[in-house]
Amino acid sequence: MESYETERLTPARLAAMRRSLSNGRGALTRRSLLRASGMGALALGGTATLGACGIPPAGRAEGGTASDDHSAKEKVVNFSNWTEYMDVSEDEKSRPTLEAFTKRTGIRVKYTEDINDNVEFFGKVKPQLAAGQDTGRDLICVTDWLAARMIRLGWVQKLDASNLPHAFANTSAQFRTPDWDPGRAYSYPWTGIPTVIAYNVKATGGRKVDSVTQLLDDPKLKGRVSFLSEMRDTIGMTLLDQGKDPGKFTDADFDEAIGRLQKAVDKKQIRRFTGNDYTADLSKGDIAACVAWAGDIIQLQADNPDIKFAIPAAGYITSSDNLLVPAHARHKANAEKLMDYYFEPPVAARLAAYINYVCPVDGVRGELAKIDPEMASNTLILPDREMAGKSRSFRSLSTKEETAYEEKFAKLIGA
Repeated sequence: MESYETERLTPARLAAMRRSLSNGRGALTRRSLLRASGMGALALGGTATLGACGIPPAGRAEGGTASDDHSAKEKVVNFSNWTEYMDVSEDEKSRPTLEAFTKRTGIRVKYTEDINDNVEFFGKVKPQLAAGQDTGRDLICVTDWLAARMIRLGWVQKLDASNLPHAFANTSAQFRTPDWDPGRAYSYPWTGIPTVIAYNVKATGGRKVDSVTQLLDDPKLKGRVSFLSEMRDTIGMTLLDQGKDPGKFTDADFDEAIGRLQKAVDKKQIRRFTGNDYTADLSKGDIAACVAWAGDIIQLQADNPDIKFAIPAAGYITSSDNLLVPAHARHKANAEKLMDYYFEPPVAARLAAYINYVCPVDGVRGELAKIDPEMASNTLILPDREMAGKSRSFRSLSTKEETAYEEKFAKLIGA
């Protein structure tokens, strides 16, 4: 089991943190997508809060320690989530799916939008988890790299499958077996976050752009291409284009991807590496094509019909946000019931119709079509079988790998 130790923060890793928090995924609200996909900055966890000594893990490797479960007597569940990551009524005075859950079960949901960034949120809960204390939260939603870290630390409770029949049955195949939680023993996905290729068809002269090879080598795109300043997204998409699996790559594979991108930088094919600020340039046509986050593209297309997206034949990277029950949570069974509720297709459809992220629940298409037929046919929300089959995840990294890779990536992008 992983434990915290004093760790020197290299300039590259500090730069990676700043990129995510200032203009990368960490800078965006949930409605405009996304946030830090994993600088591994956890060992940093909020850089000033670790102190000089190591922090031992709480609980055991097979799962965090639970307090006595008070679910039967206390009909409440405390749920911490990201902003604008839950459906609201048209008058913005209620949350329909949460209210329907309470009406059905009698369990009141105390819903708090207190997650703005993975690293920042972890800094809030880390001291209590390390001390073996209840955080006051029964259910949390964090990105895959942080979910993996918390599971390894023993700060997450193993789930009771008997309370999760819909989640077990309805989780989409592409989200069932992440390398950090095979079989979903400790977590279930809330949403998927795809990284795709986007282009402005007016800026490309009507040409389709659908591969990283085009982005790196097409002379007609020279100086009008951007990649993301998030290492996992840019390197992951490049690895796929090279025929490598981002879930199994080696150091040599990583270095090959860096070298390929460096050549494109040197010949000025790549204009720059960006956070979410690529959206304005893409819409104007200053950027003709780029590696992009799907949630941004859904929004851009609403205002600009020239914005298109493509799924490379080689595949694309998907990360996920995930529901977990922290160690010592007071209402574990209630949290599991709420988690399972969102895997009922009619409920999942109502949520997807509001937040516009990839829905990880099978059987939703017909339900979503009743709400919004156009949305039900949008593969950035409900990937079809072909698209889902091309989804790949970036593998979990050790702290040593994280440090080495971020240093090389920072040198590449000039951070």
